[in-house]
Amino acid sequence: MAGIEAKAVNLLGMPVPYAYAVKAGKWIFLTGHEAFDFESGVPEAVAGPPGFPLYGRSRSRREGDFILQRMQRILREFGSDLAHAVRLDQYYPNPEAVAAYHLARHAAFGDYIPPSTSVLMERLFKADSHISMSMIAVVPAKDYEIGKLYPKEVPVPVGSFFVPAITCNDFVFVAGQMASDENALDASVRLPKETRNWGGPNAVRRQTEFIIKKRLEPALKAGESSWPNVLKAQIYVPTAADIADALDVWQQHVPHPCAITAVPTKGFGFVDGAVEINLLALRDGAKRRKEVLKVDLPPMVSYGAHVRAGELLLASGLMPLGGDERFDGLAHPAQAQALAALACAERIAKAAGTSAANIVRAQWFMADATEFAGVQLAWTSRFGSAPHPFVCVQPPAPLPAPGAALTADFWIYAP
Repeated sequence: MAGIEAKAVNLLGMPVPYAYAVKAGKWIFLTGHEAFDFESGVPEAVAGPPGFPLYGRSRSRREGDFILQRMQRILREFGSDLAHAVRLDQYYPNPEAVAAYHLARHAAFGDYIPPSTSVLMERLFKADSHISMSMIAVVPAKDYEIGKLYPKEVPVPVGSFFVPAITCNDFVFVAGQMASDENALDASVRLPKETRNWGGPNAVRRQTEFIIKKRLEPALKAGESSWPNVLKAQIYVPTAADIADALDVWQQHVPHPCAITAVPTKGFGFVDGAVEINLLALRDGAKRRKEVLKVDLPPMVSYGAHVRAGELLLASGLMPLGGDERFDGLAHPAQAQALAALACAERIAKAAGTSAANIVRAQWFMADATEFAGVQLAWTSRFGSAPHPFVCVQPPAPLPAPGAALTADFWIYAP
């Protein structure tokens, strides 16, 4: 992979070559980190003293400390540090883990916590993990300073401490936004539980519109950006059935093509929350240019466009349709669908003049996380022993496409 340096290991001695860190140009991707040693499993630092698992800090705090200490070491090896992180993604199976993790995060990052997205999932890659964390960072350089943005219209939830948006070089990174203030949902989007709401906008529609107009738009403006230069959005909603409403509102207010991934989610940071959206955009005066690619793909495999901005190629979430169940003996469903997703990724990469072998961040949202072995078989059949920079989490079933075993979200390096 030209211009790419990967740090990899075969997980627990199994034939799963995992790229736990990828450096591509100035970008560093740490994807899918959970609190186990890649070679030996769960260490005592995470499990707790033998026979006394409740001694000392909570399991969730130990997991957070372990992941962040390892990330610090890896970043140093690449000549970077936590102060040059530009984005965090966290998944949890249980909300009780969040407070402990935030303590670990604040202790590690100090005064600067980059734009963050946190949602609940049914389970993570390892069945009893409390936290899955991914990070994007940059190598320190004159043109890659972090500009912290605190627009007055974009509050930060109490206890989270993250910066709501930053600039870095040509880019604006916006944290996952909800229709809330620091403490609760905004009054304008609350629906009384007693209201049937016949004919009116439901919670997903109300909250999506609020987030777009009252949170994302001011964040973009603060970063000297605007909707035409939006590159990628991830939209989290309660169920697959809610995606249509969220996207309908999105398209009404954002009539500009961008990459979109929409995923069902078990829960949010606010109890009555129904939508969370994070965003990546170019600044209006950027040297890089947004290029919407023309790609020949099967119909209905993605919600949005596939976009290149300089060396970053951002695909919309890919949703291969389920196969004919009468022939389920021919292939593992996850394997067959991952092969289809990777074939789509190859077409997208080819349209940008690069190769899917340059995938630097692969997010697999699995209907059943225990079927990830099929995804890995697909990866190996296409890329051989090349390490796989993946995160695997299980959202609430079903996924959007009928019979879908997965939704895939790829970042591809296109130098």
